[in-house]
Amino acid sequence: MLSAVILAAGQGTRLRPLTDDRPKCLVELAGRSLIDRQLAVFRALGVTDLTIVGGYRVDQLAACGARTIMNPDFATTNMVASLFCARAMMSGAGDVIVSYGDIVFEQRVLAALCGSDAPVAVIVDRQWRALWEARMEDCLQDAETLKLASDGRIVELGKKPHGYADIEGQYIGLMKFRADYAARLPAIYDTLLDGTGASQAARTMYLTDFLQRLIDDDWPVHAVPIDGGWLEVDTVQDLAIYHQLQRDGQLARLCRLA
Repeated sequence: MLSAVILAAGQGTRLRPLTDDRPKCLVELAGRSLIDRQLAVFRALGVTDLTIVGGYRVDQLAACGARTIMNPDFATTNMVASLFCARAMMSGAGDVIVSYGDIVFEQRVLAALCGSDAPVAVIVDRQWRALWEARMEDCLQDAETLKLASDGRIVELGKKPHGYADIEGQYIGLMKFRADYAARLPAIYDTLLDGTGASQAARTMYLTDFLQRLIDDDWPVHAVPIDGGWLEVDTVQDLAIYHQLQRDGQLARLCRLA
C-alpha cells in the first residue's frame, strides 16, 4: 500500500490577503487550488490513500475528498510537528509519501519518486535555477544547500549556501519513506521531545532539519533527480509571476499544469 501525507497546516502569511479567509493550500493557481492540483496528480498515479494535515481554517479542507487531520498547535509548530500528527500512517504497512501543501508538480515528478526503492527518497531538482531566476533577482538569497555523495546519497541540505557550489540541486518538499523506515520515524521524533512532549526545538523543527538528523544518524537518504516540472507558491509575487508566464505561453518551460 502506498499512502501520502500532505502538510498543509499553515496560513501562508506572505500570501495575504489571499489567505485571510482560507489556508495556503486553497489559494488558486490558474483557476485551480494548489491542493486540488496536487491531489489530482496523486490520484492519476493510483495513490488514493490521502491524508491532509491541516490547521488554519481546517474546516475548509473537508471538501477536498481526502482524510483530514488537525494539527491543533499549527500556530506555534512547524512541518515536523504536523507530520507526526499523522503518525498513524507510519505503521509499516506501506510506503509513505510526504509533500508540502504549497507546491504543484507534474505527474513525471511523482512517478520518479514512486519508482525509487530507496529507504528515504527525496526529490531534488537539478534545474532549480530556472525557477529561482523567474522568481527573484538573487537566487542565493532563498536557496538552500544540498550536497550529494557519489552514490546519490544526500549528505547535507537546508543550510545557507556560500555559493552555487554548495547547491547540487534543490529540495522541493516531496519525499517518500519506505515502509520499513517509515515505521521507525515516530520513535525517532519522540526522542526529540521531553517527557511532556513540549520540546520547543522539536516542535518548531523544519523538515530539512529532521532529514539532516536522519542523515547524521546514517540513514540512507537518497536523491531522486528531476529537471524542473514543479512550482512553489510562497508569495503573492510568485502567483503574479506564474500567471504572467502562463499568459505569455512560457509557464510550461518551468511546469506543465494539467
